[in-house]
Amino acid sequence: MLGFLARRVAATIPVLLFVAVFVFAMLRLTPGDPAAVLAGDNATPQQIEEIRAQLGLDEPVWTQFAIYAARLLQGDLGVSYFFNQPVTDLIAQRIEPTLSLALVTILLTVVVAVPLGTLAAYRHGSWLDRLVMGFSVAGFSIPVFVLGYLLIWIFAVELRWLPVQGFTSITDGLWPFLERMILPASALSVIYIALIARIARASVLEVLGEDYVRTARAKGLAELAVVVRHALRNAAVPIVTVIGVGIALLIGGVVVTESVFNIPGLGRLTVDAVLARDYPTIQAVILLFSFLYVLINLLIDLTYLVLDPRIRY
Repeated sequence: MLGFLARRVAATIPVLLFVAVFVFAMLRLTPGDPAAVLAGDNATPQQIEEIRAQLGLDEPVWTQFAIYAARLLQGDLGVSYFFNQPVTDLIAQRIEPTLSLALVTILLTVVVAVPLGTLAAYRHGSWLDRLVMGFSVAGFSIPVFVLGYLLIWIFAVELRWLPVQGFTSITDGLWPFLERMILPASALSVIYIALIARIARASVLEVLGEDYVRTARAKGLAELAVVVRHALRNAAVPIVTVIGVGIALLIGGVVVTESVFNIPGLGRLTVDAVLARDYPTIQAVILLFSFLYVLINLLIDLTYLVLDPRIRY
């Protein structure tokens, strides 16, 4: 186990190195000049060149990358062009809203999707099964931003039950925190609920036809015990896999959702950084997201060992 963990951790280094090189190159190849954005529309060419020299953008690309790589190895993510402060400080300020939104969305997704998919499999062919499948199709079809604006219109504008936008830390109280998390987490979780419920239904339905499930029923076990202890447990590996993939894909959904609900998290920071051509901030946030993606995949592999002891690495 320790050897497996060591190999997986070591494998993250070339992955993150590739991401750093790829993002650095793509930012330099795409149109746009950070110096021109910072200088403003009325700046003269001389003023733009002076800003480029201050930022080190007048150096050859290879020199810029060597400086960036040297700082990165020392744990220095650079200074934001647009916000004029260390990128690590920016991330520290913005990470709480993003993690809060992600955790609430994951919790909501798992709590709703797994029982829903399991129940649909147990009631295979019933109206409940058809309802879950219809919801899955609708969940895949509606974009997150459309659903977000729809929820805002219904629950914030018309009914006035919930606030439109913003973020409140959980340290300020559980209800003020949840009050501003319900709408964005609901909008973001719909597509993942649809995905996981569909996979859970298919996995549990397949297991319910196995011989050991029929044997458990023949022994007189209660249906709840048969479904939960025998069917759901043995169908858990593909469900956990999809949950892990959903969590990884959640990173992209956070960017859109935070923009719609004006949540000051990493997603909103990414949008602002892209619009301002803020190279250090974009590079740092993407590196962080890439690291989280690798970490999630590692946790999924470790979860397999708990769910199925027969799996060995």
